[in-house]
Amino acid sequence: QVQLVESGGRLVQAGDSLRLSCAASGRTFSRFAMGWFRQAPGKEREFVATISWSGGSTIYADSVKGRFTISRDNAKNTVYLQMNSLKPEDTAVYYCAADTRPFRRGTISDDEYENWGQGTQVTVSS
Repeated sequence: QVQLVESGGRLVQAGDSLRLSCAASGRTFSRFAMGWFRQAPGKEREFVATISWSGGSTIYADSVKGRFTISRDNAKNTVYLQMNSLKPEDTAVYYCAADTRPFRRGTISDDEYENWGQGTQVTVSS
């Protein structure tokens, strides 16, 4: 079991940048692919980005490609989501998730992630 705690969400203006962090418990974090998802009011949860266990492979949703960057620091048991050029449509609760099957590349399907954080609110005003 991995416990995940997101932080960094806040109210920003369109065009601003923001970095979300997700701190994970446990000594085996470095073996797990990690993902970021988001859910806007009245909408289903959607994939944002994922990073492989090694950090060597990433996948992004088309809606954030070129603006968001996922990264990880295995020494700190933390995964990050750097968000640039934010838009009002990026407003959502952002969740990080862990695929605790070891040494995987990462997937866009939320069904593949067993552990989830509580979420952090990002609000982008126009």
